[in-house]
Amino acid sequence: MHVKPRVLVVDDEVGVRRALQRGLRAEGMDVVTAEDGPSGLRAALTGAFDLVLLDIMLPGLSGYRVLQQLRADGVTTPVLMLSAKDGEVDQADGLDLGADGYIVKPFSFMVLVAQVKALLRRNAAEGGSGRSRLRLGRLEIDQAAREVIWDGEPVPLSPREYALLTALAGRAGTVVGKDDLLRAVWGDEQAATRNAVEVYVGYLRRKLDAAGAGHLVRTVRGHGYLAVDETVSET
Repeated sequence: MHVKPRVLVVDDEVGVRRALQRGLRAEGMDVVTAEDGPSGLRAALTGAFDLVLLDIMLPGLSGYRVLQQLRADGVTTPVLMLSAKDGEVDQADGLDLGADGYIVKPFSFMVLVAQVKALLRRNAAEGGSGRSRLRLGRLEIDQAAREVIWDGEPVPLSPREYALLTALAGRAGTVVGKDDLLRAVWGDEQAATRNAVEVYVGYLRRKLDAAGAGHLVRTVRGHGYLAVDETVSET
């Protein structure tokens, strides 16, 4: 299964989000967007992304706070900070909190793409995204290879199904609401609805059922979905 690199763009400027989404998709990446700090944090905490582009000045929760929480929770996904602030102190603050790079607005898209690709290459060489292996009992998600394995056999998933499973497995044992899954897998795509989550969970379950792993994803009626196995591990 070939899955495109997944990039989360967190920025409150709709023009910036759309421009980055179009441009990075043209570069062969799967791009999800979030418009504020809290929604960006919830999406990034799933560990379902290979890179986060994170603005500093965000409503609800600053980019600094988002980054701090990610690192405190053990999510090592590379983060490239975006900001209109160009002071050395501001850049140092971001790097001290665990950012992997810093780019000042307005920026050259070519320069940003070069940094993004460099971080993706480094991340792949170091074993993949922030939580490189997730396990739900006998089910293993190898995020470096973008593979899902059940009992030693590959489970073929579409990119969207893979992202959905990863988002659930990254928070195994916790009920994940439809809105949170919508943000983590679709971002702020206008065509996406909560019904899309139900449809794709159905697709995912059918494929897991065929492999013998359908019991790993449950519906918690009125609340969302749960990856039921509590043996998720990180390597």
